[in-house]
Amino acid sequence: MPELTPAPDAEILLAQPRGFCAGVDRAIEIVERALQRFGAPIYVRHEIVHNAYVVADLRRKGAIFVQDLDEVPAGATVIFSAHGVSRSVRAEAQARGLNVFDATCPLVTKVHVEVGKMRAEGCEIVMIGHRGHPEVEGTMGQADGGMLLVESPADVQTLQVADPTRLAYVTQTTLSVDETEEIVAALKARFPAIREPKKQDICYATQNRQDAVKFMAPQVDVVIVVGSPNSSNSNRLRELAERLGVPSYMVDAPEQVRPEWIAGKRRIGLTAGASAPEALAQSIVDRLRALGARQVRPLEGIEENMSFPLPKGLQANAA
Repeated sequence: MPELTPAPDAEILLAQPRGFCAGVDRAIEIVERALQRFGAPIYVRHEIVHNAYVVADLRRKGAIFVQDLDEVPAGATVIFSAHGVSRSVRAEAQARGLNVFDATCPLVTKVHVEVGKMRAEGCEIVMIGHRGHPEVEGTMGQADGGMLLVESPADVQTLQVADPTRLAYVTQTTLSVDETEEIVAALKARFPAIREPKKQDICYATQNRQDAVKFMAPQVDVVIVVGSPNSSNSNRLRELAERLGVPSYMVDAPEQVRPEWIAGKRRIGLTAGASAPEALAQSIVDRLRALGARQVRPLEGIEENMSFPLPKGLQANAA
């Protein structure tokens, strides 16, 4: 149907950076190395990263994803996901004698350390994040009480704190930078003495991918975000493009791209969340080309070169 094809000179603009961040790369490599070293099955608590394509690939290689540690046989090898876990989960793994490898992103671990220090100094802590997200559960589980969750500026107005002069905040690492600034402003307006992290908690990769969408959005007619529905940072990219006035859709398989999204469009923007592999992004490019897009043009942007070390026991020389 001709009316569902893009403009004759349609091109795909690729955001830079997009796709895997260093924490996701590391988490996936931890599972793959554990499988090579110990053989299947390797148990993983929660999805290692929030991407259906990645999880399916690791499942085929012998990873078993579980929600709770009681699903892991005694003495087995278990990996904690990139989102981090509570202290009680760590204690349970130790008590059951499980062989643990921790794939928690080091930037999430940084927030856990901040929580420990703030609580040790007698501060009540406000966490800015999304209720039910595994990273939020893991971070709030670093303290026995004394933590409050807010998701919006409206939540700040109803917050009941023990002592406004002994208050601090931390944030989930994968939030919208702009929306988080609004919540922080509301916290500072209501609690002027609130302490903030030494360095912002939103990770470099989340910031960079959002900045790349801000750069791309004015140049395109539609934005397609490669990412799974449960990926926080992918959802934020789609919402950001919408806020900038560009129709935006999220997909995690090429067949999900609908011809009507790009009908008559001349410039199609493509980005990918930090947990989406480049191979998947390229399969979406192939689908867009099959639907009639002619050219592919990478945009300028930051080149990331961050990397994080693997846990002891899984490094290349740990045979």
